Amino acid sequence: MDLTEQKARARKAAFGRRKAAHENHRPGVAGHLSEVLAGYRGVPLAGYMPIRTEISPLAAMAEAAAHGPVGVPVITGEGQPLKFSRWEPDCELRDGPFGAKIPAVDDFFEPEILIVPLVAFDLSGGRLGYGGGFYDRTLEGLREKRPTLAIGFAYDAQEAEGLPLEPTDQPLDMLITETRIHDFSALTRR
Repeated sequence: MDLTEQKARARKAAFGRRKAAHENHRPGVAGHLSEVLAGYRGVPLAGYMPIRTEISPLAAMAEAAAHGPVGVPVITGEGQPLKFSRWEPDCELRDGPFGAKIPAVDDFFEPEILIVPLVAFDLSGGRLGYGGGFYDRTLEGLREKRPTLAIGFAYDAQEAEGLPLEPTDQPLDMLITETRIHDFSALTRR
């Protein structure tokens, strides 16, 4: 079985676990994310507008927006890194690619912290995304310019062992779930 097939199987299993977790989630799951972001007040950050069964970072993003710029990803084309447009809790939104909402008015900036959605994660900072490579390309480019903190946000149920990863897959610095905070920054993998 080649790596593409391994990733497809891992995604399928992870989507099932995430769906079940999403159906049983309790309000307030962003508490640990808010707690971590409080230590970075004013640092430009980007979250995401949740789609399908993704865990929602919106409450933590709204808190952070009171202290500094917060953006959401905008897909500009296949094979391109993401751009990030300034978001406010009550800003006007429009439909973007893949069903995610984006700000009606583009106001792009470069974040230093990214809250990263994912399909599965492991406890060494590995992340399995949707397969488009958008976050890997984006993180690679941002990290070439300056230190950039990648915080994965997921349900506990999305944890997996033996993720099929490639050298181009960018590692997470932290992983936050509804019950835990994992800090991988001590791992030297860049």
